[in-house]
Amino acid sequence: MTDAPKVLAAKADAEQAQARFMAALQELQHRIAPGNLASNAWSGAKTKGADLAEDAVDAVRRRPLTATGVAAAVAVFLAREPLWDLATKLVGKGKDADDKTEPKSKENMETAE
Repeated sequence: MTDAPKVLAAKADAEQAQARFMAALQELQHRIAPGNLASNAWSGAKTKGADLAEDAVDAVRRRPLTATGVAAAVAVFLAREPLWDLATKLVGKGKDADDKTEPKSKENMETAE
């Protein structure tokens, strides 16, 4: 009978441990619920995006000319095809005008004389 208090204490400890385990399991289930994961990911992305935007604004304020140059380079890169088409049309018009006045070859020069 001397073991009875020890057995009762062990049962009480086991019940407390089981209660702690179940509480931890419920907390884990709550934390890994799809809605909570998505919400946490979304809030993290918003925070990171806001931090990035703030850093970009600060960089533009520190170096406005560099930022303008980068923006111009990006704009030229994005518009490279229309700009190339425009350049070829402009150069092509110059060639068309030259083609209309045929260059005099040796044969044409001999017949002209």
